Amino acid sequence: MAALHGLRVLGWCSGAGVAVRAASWQFHRTPLRRGQLHLALQGFVQRGRLFSSEVKGEDELRVKYLEGEEQGIVVLGINRPQAKNAISKNLVKSMMKAVDSLKSNNKVRTVILRSDVPGVFCAGADLKERAKMHPSEVGPFVSKARALMNEFANLPMPTIVALDGVALGGGLEMALACDIIVAASSAKMGLVETKLAIIPGAGGTQRLPRAVGVALAKELIFSARVLDGNEAKSVGLVSHVVEQNDDGDAAYRRAVALAREFTPQGPIALRMAKLAINQGIEVDLATGLAIEEACYAQVIPTKDRLEGLLAFKEKRPPRYKGE
Repeated sequence: MAALHGLRVLGWCSGAGVAVRAASWQFHRTPLRRGQLHLALQGFVQRGRLFSSEVKGEDELRVKYLEGEEQGIVVLGINRPQAKNAISKNLVKSMMKAVDSLKSNNKVRTVILRSDVPGVFCAGADLKERAKMHPSEVGPFVSKARALMNEFANLPMPTIVALDGVALGGGLEMALACDIIVAASSAKMGLVETKLAIIPGAGGTQRLPRAVGVALAKELIFSARVLDGNEAKSVGLVSHVVEQNDDGDAAYRRAVALAREFTPQGPIALRMAKLAINQGIEVDLATGLAIEEACYAQVIPTKDRLEGLLAFKEKRPPRYKGE
């Protein structure tokens, strides 16, 4: 097998008593062969944490752990009504703290990102706060926002974002960092930074082309065009579009229903599948297949795999524990 080059470790993907780190593939001088690849994917033992149904903390970000039939689903609700959920220093800090706790929690099956403010998901950067920043502060703040999007994208479990309202600039960049976007038909979204003589700085110039293609991404960014839910669905920007309901949470309800489809599946398998897809899509096919092989190797020794086989034999639903 050809040598694989440059495995650099970025994010956590815990399961089966082993924490597997999401690999970022870059080319270096030292070749990385199959055995080394398998070892590089193995990390340190992480203990899952148990949480109550509601976690008190920064009120600008509400973290809710659903229960009953929806146990394992965690909802992050942005709550800055006075600023249309604009991204501030404090919100970035709160979200980074929440993401940090989620990535090492083996009990979490799916994360849903939504707005707790009717009619808006996120209006982008907090321009009032930005206007008070010294020019030397802007770059570091944008770097922190970009790091937050990367951390969210590298969460090991599936992530869904529900757009029940406006998602502009950094708001859409936040959505693009999620695995699946669900939008209400009335939602509005766009990377509008060029209107302010700047460019998307939290991943938009990279994730939008990967979602809709290079030419269309350029057109949307150059024109600062805003799309509604149906238009976004037609170009492949969102996965699901739903008609808005009287409560204004149709996209969120669809996101929960989708998350419930994920919950019965093997949690370690979902994490390994996400890792294989995310990393494989960035490299050539041969390297991608090697990544798949290494990720598959992580599920072979799990108790969940044996439980799946036994449940199939006994013709009953499997009871997966993430072990």
